[in-house]
Amino acid sequence: MNPYEIGPILRRITKTMPKASDILFSPGHPPKAIHDGQLVTIPIREFSVLAPYQTEMLAMALMQGKPKAMRQFTESGSADLSITLEKTGRFRINIFRQRGSVAIVMRVIPTLIPSFESLGLPDSLRNIIRLKNGVVLITGPTGCGKSSTMAALINLMSQEYAYHIITIEDPIEFLFQRNKSMIHQRELGGDTESFSQALRTALRQAPQVIMVGEMRDTESVEIALEAAETGHLILSTLHTIDAAKTIERIIGVFPKEQEDFIRTRFSQTFRYIVSQRLLPKMDGKGRAIAIEVLKANDRTRSYIIKGEQSGNTLEAAMEDGEIDGMQTFDSQLLRLFQAKIISKEVALQYATNPNNLQLKLGIFGENKREERKSGSAMIEDATLDGMPIIGLDRE
Repeated sequence: MNPYEIGPILRRITKTMPKASDILFSPGHPPKAIHDGQLVTIPIREFSVLAPYQTEMLAMALMQGKPKAMRQFTESGSADLSITLEKTGRFRINIFRQRGSVAIVMRVIPTLIPSFESLGLPDSLRNIIRLKNGVVLITGPTGCGKSSTMAALINLMSQEYAYHIITIEDPIEFLFQRNKSMIHQRELGGDTESFSQALRTALRQAPQVIMVGEMRDTESVEIALEAAETGHLILSTLHTIDAAKTIERIIGVFPKEQEDFIRTRFSQTFRYIVSQRLLPKMDGKGRAIAIEVLKANDRTRSYIIKGEQSGNTLEAAMEDGEIDGMQTFDSQLLRLFQAKIISKEVALQYATNPNNLQLKLGIFGENKREERKSGSAMIEDATLDGMPIIGLDRE
């Protein structure tokens, strides 16, 4: 393998596996890809088991001309960077040492920014682009599509409004085109040293909207809250699985003695917490998205200030807030199961409250059996009365 032929290699891989989300190069294995959430071997005949020297040479080629990444790799044993290939796409790359050798993981970033419709996002989230200030958090585990959702929001916002938008990313993923808004994209390492530093300077750059790739520490969260309080809209991501865990994470980065103060501040500044997960489809073809939406209102603010109390849970608030566009994971799991998109086992595996969901799934099953029984009786009655059976479902 010629390490300088990374472009042709990646073009062949993405052509062979156009739906791959990640590409992995590791010594002792053939190149692999994550396809629909599953790890599979890339079917290119010339790629046999990789030797340690091959992955190291490939890593050196990727870091060529990127002194910051090379220094990071030398000092810490891992490096983050990104590359762009014309007519192929962008790749977010992590190079790391393991057991004395070098491995590479490349996230495939599509060239086209996805739309709301293509991602299956609820229409209620379109209200986010109309917000003038506050904090919006997109959360979920790694690989659940947070970056795609964020890009869809910013792209829609830039098409509808003439804003100055600053993004702070590690690394830059989607590249935004010129629309009504002016968008400046800053990358850690090349354009700025840290999220907190870039956030602080952004406040002096006259933005209406600031997108922060991730709020990783106390300083970043503090500056984001300050920015929201002074009239900016802050969009960011967190690696948390749901709204409740997100609130715990935000509160938990501050000292215990500041908890009450931070709870009050966050309750006043947050606007939405959107948590998402990708679930394997029942037919094995791709994955379905399930989204939990928490929106700020008197009840959800009260929860953040006081914590969970008897009769005051986030899940109950989201269930009762359906008219305002809120929804729970479990309600979406039930919907996907009823539509025969996911299996009962997958629904229960990802449920927030498996016992309650199992009860609802059981009730749904009973209702379907009653419908089938009723339908059979109708067919029998129609036959006995000598009526023609036209258009009746015999299944």
